[in-house]
Amino acid sequence: MDQPLAVMGTPGLGLFSLIIIGGLAGWIAGKIVGSRRGIFTNILVGIAGSYVGSELADAGNIAVRNSLGHFIAALVGSVIILWIWQKISASRAA
Repeated sequence: MDQPLAVMGTPGLGLFSLIIIGGLAGWIAGKIVGSRRGIFTNILVGIAGSYVGSELADAGNIAVRNSLGHFIAALVGSVIILWIWQKISASRAA
């Protein structure tokens, strides 16, 4: 651990970068899944997706090193979160 930990334990990723990457990832994931949410929800889903995607990449021994890697991990995690969210919402509505 030669790098200091930043936001949510991700080295080299500051708060502003996390918000931008999270917002974009949440928005694109919403388009992929077909979920319409607001910008604040997109950012939160993207940030949570970044964590989920990074953990999945770590579990699969995939290195997430640069901004593009963080974005892809956030996008994958965001799609997973939104998919689960839709399944839970659909089961409650039925």
